[in-house]
Amino acid sequence: MLELKVLQAVRLKGLVSPDDLAATVDEANDAVAETVAALTQSGLLVVGKTVQLSPDGRARLAELLAAERSTFDADAVSAGYDAFRGINADFKALVTDWQLKDGEPNTHEDTDYDAAVLGRLDDIHARVIPIIREVADHLPRLASYAAKLDRARRKIIRGESIWLTRPMIDSYHTVWFELHEELILACGLTRQGEAEAGHAQ
Repeated sequence: MLELKVLQAVRLKGLVSPDDLAATVDEANDAVAETVAALTQSGLLVVGKTVQLSPDGRARLAELLAAERSTFDADAVSAGYDAFRGINADFKALVTDWQLKDGEPNTHEDTDYDAAVLGRLDDIHARVIPIIREVADHLPRLASYAAKLDRARRKIIRGESIWLTRPMIDSYHTVWFELHEELILACGLTRQGEAEAGHAQ
């Protein structure tokens, strides 16, 4: 399981430092370090300042994900993804409204406008957490996404608005995007196919 979690985290992050990887997969540092060392030794990871998947690593990850899909109730996970799609549209609209105001880049000088946009996150969060928990009953590996979203939301509530959309950190948007990708893959779909159907970010 840790092999899959590490390979998938590296794939989703694209580039991740060895130090950040343990936090990303939410596992003990020593266990993650041992797994990274073993995967590097076997040629599945390339480690430098960042950790990256090798071509063999991508192939191995595809095998592990396919094997994982054979272990859970595909209909239940698909139902969870269907529910997520509706909330995803609302979250996309929130992010757009945060980044733009009256069709122009949001300068964030209108505090009332920003507060109204951020206020919509509470409803989105309340709707998505039960879906994550329901899906995690069938695919436990995804349970950590609820905690990651909750951590980002608490920081936003404290006034740290960078935790809504900033890339390269586990902002709400970053975690949401990764959760979306996980659900797409769990259902045996592709992001390109979902984008063409109007479901992907």
